[in-house]
Amino acid sequence: MQEIELKTVIKACQTDELTAEEQHLVQLAIEATDRSYAPYSHFSVGAAVRLDNGVELSGSNQENAAYPSGLCAERTTLFYAGAQYPDEPVRMLAIAARGTDGELTYEPTGPCGACRQVIVESETRAGRPIRILLYGRKCTYVIEGIRALLPLCFSEF
Repeated sequence: MQEIELKTVIKACQTDELTAEEQHLVQLAIEATDRSYAPYSHFSVGAAVRLDNGVELSGSNQENAAYPSGLCAERTTLFYAGAQYPDEPVRMLAIAARGTDGELTYEPTGPCGACRQVIVESETRAGRPIRILLYGRKCTYVIEGIRALLPLCFSEF
């Protein structure tokens, strides 16, 4: 039997270590948490993307009493970007969350499994990795492509 070890590289950065563009995108994601509709989980998530053409878009999670009918912030944002700018690749994605206490999370919050797979599809569509920024008050994780978080993903890319 062969054992395969997978390695993930994640940079933990303080705000001043991020570029101005990254800081701005994180701020858009934080602001998007205020537009979340989360009456059931009380966990508000915001996401923001920067496209290759410089356009920035944001979205938030939208819950529904019929739980499968809700949608995460990452998918809301990526689907909106794809619908409005179908030929413009996503260059960067920032995610921020507010816990059930209403405060921004201390630890960075990662995307759920379904969102990770949607990010894989966005990377496949673009033909390259997306820079991912996961914000937490403690630090921001900077990840070069979703495969660091979902190494055995379903994809041809």
